[in-house]
Amino acid sequence: MPETHRPDIIDCHLHLLDPDRFAYRTDTKYRPAGQEIGTLAQMRAVFAAHNVTRALLVQPTSGYGSDNRALLDALARSQGAWRGIAVVEADISYDALAALKAQGVVGVAYNMPFYAPGYYDAFAGVTEKLVALDMVLDIQFEGDGVFEAAQLLAKTPVRCVIDHAGRPDLAQGLSSKAFRALLALSERAGETAIKISGQHKYAAFPWPFEQADPYLQALMEAFTPERCMWGSDWPFLRVPERVDYATQITIAERLLPDPATRAKVMSRTARRLYWGD
Repeated sequence: MPETHRPDIIDCHLHLLDPDRFAYRTDTKYRPAGQEIGTLAQMRAVFAAHNVTRALLVQPTSGYGSDNRALLDALARSQGAWRGIAVVEADISYDALAALKAQGVVGVAYNMPFYAPGYYDAFAGVTEKLVALDMVLDIQFEGDGVFEAAQLLAKTPVRCVIDHAGRPDLAQGLSSKAFRALLALSERAGETAIKISGQHKYAAFPWPFEQADPYLQALMEAFTPERCMWGSDWPFLRVPERVDYATQITIAERLLPDPATRAKVMSRTARRLYWGD
């Protein structure tokens, strides 16, 4: 059998959830359990099986919130192969944020659906510190939440990455005001990239989530492959049915049949943005 080269993959959205090693916060709104658990050992096994050579670990709001110990432990063990997105409190100091950066954290997550509207109004100081430290704002919103996100982003030149393709409301259609506002974020003054990920959060089950394809194609055209990146969302929190890692790669291959474009979305954009390669 001839040898086949498996292209390197950078997974730009996954979560470490390891309550046996790092207990959840007592005040967490949601405690991932069962198949939602994703330990360091399990993560390494997934990476080895699918040729994932680098990764961006996103601190989960569920379970840990701003307790970033598990994230920092993983980054320290990765020998530079992983980067992190932390969750922080609104009053974090410049020095504390700089200390996170020194440990491999490249940005901060704003998880807007997790909180009431206006929650992140108090985080203007955090955004200013991100700009000063040349870090990214990793922002998640869904549906009409794009309007609040756009207002927040209009106030800052911070480099921004949009999680899960903006979680569009597919029932509203491609011509909806919300989706047009999402496309318009590709033109904001600060550099804005987007993750082609999380179809299981906004497309109907079961797999293969093909109804999301026209939206993702429109987003990739607006942002260009140079500002698009792929993520699995492993270990798949709050899903009604099991989601497998390999199927996420299959979706990417369907969306990105051209090998050169696929290499940009599944590796090169992230290398430039998070590793400076």
